[in-house]
Amino acid sequence: MIKTRLDRKATNISVLAAIGVRRDGQKVLLSIRNMGGESTAAWRQFLDDLDKRGLKRPEFVIVDGAPGLEAALVALWGEALPIQRCTVHKHRNLLGHAPKHLHDELTEDYRDMIYAETAAEVETRRKAFLRKWRLKCRAVADSLEEAGERLFAFTRLDPSQWKSARTTNAIERLNEEFRRRIKTQTVLPCAETVPMLLWALLASGQITMRKVDGWETLSQPIEPFALDQAA
Repeated sequence: MIKTRLDRKATNISVLAAIGVRRDGQKVLLSIRNMGGESTAAWRQFLDDLDKRGLKRPEFVIVDGAPGLEAALVALWGEALPIQRCTVHKHRNLLGHAPKHLHDELTEDYRDMIYAETAAEVETRRKAFLRKWRLKCRAVADSLEEAGERLFAFTRLDPSQWKSARTTNAIERLNEEFRRRIKTQTVLPCAETVPMLLWALLASGQITMRKVDGWETLSQPIEPFALDQAA
């Protein structure tokens, strides 16, 4: 959310953005637009614009878990599109389902699962997590199951890519850098200022984006993956 002036009033607006990764691992800003919200319709219009500009079906997509974005992605590119839910956003979501005195234990179990070294270990710990938390706090287990395969899609990639593929940190860092550079302006003049200013900061090199981890293996095919629903 960015605060700008609309009809002479300071108003928070939702700005949608997409970052792409080239074959050489370099991140690039594909688009940033004020769409008036994060509904499925808003995201579909955003994606349709990218499609018209020549963007092909992505090989892998990382999202923050917003249902409107996931629905728009599937509507445009189909159910087979590999989509990764941000593991940081899901962690926060799980904490919201658990009483505070269980937060440290939940965090430890979650991180042991997400940061396991192999896909087989991730799957083993996912099953153990579900068995434990179904008994300890059913809402936590239900929330993890709701994410399904999309929380673990990163395991379909080469392990060298996992650090970059697990989260939407690239977008979060871009947002933080942008806010840091406009902190002296509590309210931007208008909605159109946001994308113009961000593009200018990137073009001038005041904001930079580094290559993704494991970019040397980006040419490797994505592995098939299916969760074992018995846990």
